[in-house]
Amino acid sequence: MREAMRAALALLALVTLLTPAEAQRRRRGVLPDKEPDFKEFNVPYRGLVAFVRLRYTPDEIGWGNGSVSFGGVDYSWNHDYDRADKHLMTLLKELTAIGVETAGSNILSARDPELFQYPVAYMAEPGHWTLDDEEAATLRAYLQKGGFIIFDDFAGYNAYSVFEGALKKVLPDARLLQLDASHPIFHSFFEIDTLDFRHPYYDVESYFFGVFEDNDPTKRLLLIANANNDIGESWEWSNTGFIPIDLSNRAFKLGVNYFVYALTH
Repeated sequence: MREAMRAALALLALVTLLTPAEAQRRRRGVLPDKEPDFKEFNVPYRGLVAFVRLRYTPDEIGWGNGSVSFGGVDYSWNHDYDRADKHLMTLLKELTAIGVETAGSNILSARDPELFQYPVAYMAEPGHWTLDDEEAATLRAYLQKGGFIIFDDFAGYNAYSVFEGALKKVLPDARLLQLDASHPIFHSFFEIDTLDFRHPYYDVESYFFGVFEDNDPTKRLLLIANANNDIGESWEWSNTGFIPIDLSNRAFKLGVNYFVYALTH
């Protein structure tokens, strides 16, 4: 398995990336008068497992706090797009027998009915997440019908509180429970025996939280939240030397396991 992982990682060199230096030279733009049609960047549905990135309107603090794209505008939810998306799906295709879409990734709002075509969705920076009643109802239905959401790239008490408050609108009775390494999601493909992860930039310990169906830990896990972590960052910069290879490998193992678990439970 280790040799397969190395071989698959080598394929990432085929994906065109910005270097860290180029990324630092990008400038933040001003907010557009009209939000662009992000769906023009999406790949057509072909019955394959594709990367879906959930977009939302960030709180005021969330505007302009990190990486940029789409005309130089930072929307918070677009952090690490779309290099992280493509890198993870490339590995998922090479390491598993899953039919995976690698031509691109998708950007969908929480209220978009197309979301129900895809079993897994990813949200970056949920520490700036806001949503209305329609979005909450759609995400609630998505999770209840078998969907799975990965929440990533947030750190600190304030970010966790915002995420928890928004999640309560989706699942009012949900209890976020801390996961340990014994949970099946950490053994669905790779054997991850320790959750000794730390944020790639901040000196903080990472925690993994989940919500279970009917709040019963013996039932299906509906979502996972990588608190005090940013595994998408490791996916994005995996072939540049900017992120240590060991850190990227561990982040990829988490991502692959998340998808395999969601597709088999």
